[in-house]
Amino acid sequence: MTLSAWYKKNKLTIATWVYWILLCYIVAALVWWFIELLQQNTEMYLFKRNLLDYQDPNYQAKLAFLEKEHSTNITQYLGEGLTFLILTFLGAVFVYRAVRRQINLREQQQNFMMAVTHELKTPIAITKLNLETMLKRKLDPEQQGKLIGNALQETGRLNDLCENILLSTKIDSGRYLISRETVDLTSLLHSSVNDLAARFPKRKIVLHAPEEAAYSGDPLLLHLLFNNLIENAVKYSPASSVVSVSLTASKFGHRLEVADEGNGVPDAEKKKIFEKFYRVGSESTRTTKGTGLGLYLSQKIAEDHGTRIEISNNRPIGSIFSIDF
Repeated sequence: MTLSAWYKKNKLTIATWVYWILLCYIVAALVWWFIELLQQNTEMYLFKRNLLDYQDPNYQAKLAFLEKEHSTNITQYLGEGLTFLILTFLGAVFVYRAVRRQINLREQQQNFMMAVTHELKTPIAITKLNLETMLKRKLDPEQQGKLIGNALQETGRLNDLCENILLSTKIDSGRYLISRETVDLTSLLHSSVNDLAARFPKRKIVLHAPEEAAYSGDPLLLHLLFNNLIENAVKYSPASSVVSVSLTASKFGHRLEVADEGNGVPDAEKKKIFEKFYRVGSESTRTTKGTGLGLYLSQKIAEDHGTRIEISNNRPIGSIFSIDF
C-alpha cells in the first residue's frame, strides 16, 4: 500500500489525532498562562507589601487594599481562564464534529459514486448485449420477446435509480410538493410486489393484505417507499429465503411489515442505515448492490406522511421493517 493510499484510508484517524494533539497543546498553554499569571500576581503582591512602611499609620489599610487587590486578581484570572477554557472546548467540539461530518460525508459520497457506477453499468451492459444479439442474429419471435422484456426490465431499473436520485435532491432542497389523495395501499403493494417479482423471478415474495386499504397520501412516493423496502429485503436475504410483506388493520389505521431472513442489522447500525449514502462496509469489497439512498428516501417519505419506519429483529434470523399508517 502506498503512502497516499494509506493516508486516504486513515484520513479520519489522522485528522482526529492531530486535532486532539493541538487541543491538548492549547489547553496546556492555557494552564501554563494561568500559573504564570498567579505567580506574577503573588510576586507583585509581595513586592508591594515589602515597600510598605510599618510605621505608617495607614499601614493596615494599605495592606488590606493589597490583599484585596491580590484576591481580586486571582478571581479575575480564574474567571477569564475558565471562560476561555469553556469557549475553547465548545469551539473544539463544534469544529471536531463539523470536520468529522464533512470527512464522513465525503467518503459516503465517494462510495455513492462508486455504487451508482456499478448500478448503471449492469443494466446498460445487459440492455446493450440484448440489442446487439437481436441485431446480429435472426431470432424467432419468442426469443426476441424475451430479450426485449429483459431490456425493458433493465431500463426500468435505470429509471428507478434516476428517480431515487432526483427525488432525493428535490426532497432535500424542499422543492418536492406532496400531493394528498385517497389511495389504495393494497393496490400499491400488489404493484410493487409484481415489479420486484419481475425483476427477481427466482425470489419468493409473499404478500398478505386486505382487499382494500384506503389512505390519504402521495401515490408516487408511497409506491417508491414500498419498492425500496421490498427490494431492500430481497437484496439482503438469501436467494432461497422468503420475503414476507403484510398489511394488517391496526387500532388507528394500517400496519405494514416487510420481513426478510437475512443476516439482520446490528443494533449499532439500526439508526445509521437511514442516513443518506450510508452503507455497511467498503464499496470496493461489498457484493450487495445499492446506492445508500433507498432507506434514506423511505424514511423521508414516511416522515412526510406523519410516520416513521421502525426496524426490529426477525425470528429466528433477519429483520422486520414496519410502518404504521
